[in-house]
Amino acid sequence: MYIFMKNFIRFALVTALIASFAASASAATFINIGTGSTGGTYYPVGAAMAKVWNSSISGMKANAQSTGGTAQNLALLGKGEAEVIFADGLYFFAYGGKGAFEGKAMKNLRGLVPLYAEPIHFLVAKGSNIKSIKDLKGKRVSVGAVGSGTEVTVRTLLKANGIDPDKDIKAENLGLSDTASAFADKNIDAGLTVGALGIAGVVEIATLGTAELRDFEPEAIKKLCAELPYYLPFDIPANTYKGQTKPVKAMASWNVLITNDKLDAETAYQMTKALYEKKQDILNVSTRLASMSPENLKYIQVPIHPGALKYYKEIGAVK
Repeated sequence: MYIFMKNFIRFALVTALIASFAASASAATFINIGTGSTGGTYYPVGAAMAKVWNSSISGMKANAQSTGGTAQNLALLGKGEAEVIFADGLYFFAYGGKGAFEGKAMKNLRGLVPLYAEPIHFLVAKGSNIKSIKDLKGKRVSVGAVGSGTEVTVRTLLKANGIDPDKDIKAENLGLSDTASAFADKNIDAGLTVGALGIAGVVEIATLGTAELRDFEPEAIKKLCAELPYYLPFDIPANTYKGQTKPVKAMASWNVLITNDKLDAETAYQMTKALYEKKQDILNVSTRLASMSPENLKYIQVPIHPGALKYYKEIGAVK
């Protein structure tokens, strides 16, 4: 009898422990965050966000996942392998079913938080007489690495302004570091690149004094924003780069935190609230997130998630 009771109690304890673990697992909210490469901005910021959520929201189990960037992030979100993703302007095409997403629109995409802008930098060799996009005809122009988002954007910009990138200019497919070297070696006349404020390659170019920023003329801005509606007029603030004493007229797309309508409203509310309340924890990882502000909601080009919207209404950011 004693042995039977001992075994029974042991069985009961094991069963209780299993039930407890099962209940704990079912109560947990698992959030996979699609970010980018470990050497970029997305991944470390995503890891910081996961830490904020895990420490602020009961039962939250968030984890930053290193990925190839926006295209892969959208695929992960679509397959249910990520609940929240970092995204550049490509999400606009996914939502609208355009380009590579034709016939497979992701209409359930929802916005959570605006992150930071990535303006197009219009660089010309120091002392150049290039004043506008139209002056690029016949010039040697860095248009971004082959197949990059920069190349796609730059080609669209040029075509929208009457320049055939395959005929009217000598296009050089250079990444930003190679563009900096090409300016230093006087192998290019101009460069168009997309990147966050203070991006290292442009800082190097400005510091060396091999090139300078030019304003985009209003018509060029208008034409690109019509072609790519996720781009909006944007001023590069004065003194962002060495020798740049005045704001520079440009246009920018915004990196945003995206989810879909499968994320429940309360979770979305708590996640949005926690990010703003612990914003300094994010800034400690990257100062680019200084622009993570409700006033920049206008740059999100998909519907705001109802849970996030509840928070924005609560703080008076939207009516």
